[in-house]
Amino acid sequence: MHNLLALRGDPPGGGEFQMTPGGFEFSSQLVRFIRQQGDFSIGVAGFPEGHIACKGGKIADWAFLKEKVEAGADFVISQLFFDNDDFYAFRDHMMGKHGIKVPLVPGIIPIVSTAQIRRFTALCGSRIPDALGKKLDQLGDNDAAVAEFGIEYATAQCRDLLAHGAPGIHFYTLNKANSTVRVMKNLGLA
Repeated sequence: MHNLLALRGDPPGGGEFQMTPGGFEFSSQLVRFIRQQGDFSIGVAGFPEGHIACKGGKIADWAFLKEKVEAGADFVISQLFFDNDDFYAFRDHMMGKHGIKVPLVPGIIPIVSTAQIRRFTALCGSRIPDALGKKLDQLGDNDAAVAEFGIEYATAQCRDLLAHGAPGIHFYTLNKANSTVRVMKNLGLA
């Protein structure tokens, strides 16, 4: 069996998403299409804080995730987040209200740079909690110190998530695997 991650994707150059003629407007349509093509394990994205483009808020966005699962998704990888309570609320809502039974895998990014993570979260709509933001402000542009703190923070997040039943962890590395390797070692997984 082959694994596929079905994402609507971001529009070239940013801006508003516009459907390509003959293409798909929603990820659920893409999932349904892939499911008809053969025996694939299909993953989709989930957004604990709601998708940045969803005007109806996170509860409306979570209903769209239910549509992706009903269309044939086998697992969900979450957008990155920094407050595990956001993930737990998302998970509990999806499993409770929507009866989702597929694995909901949390997405974690070990922070390596204050400037980079602020840009990245602005693009994807993830929130930096106040205490985390203050610590990043304190560390400023000292990327070595930020990276060490990011490893500690991500390790604590992962340890808590795994202790609370997460089926695994998806790491966003941004092509910089050193911090992720260190987190995995801290967790006894490498």
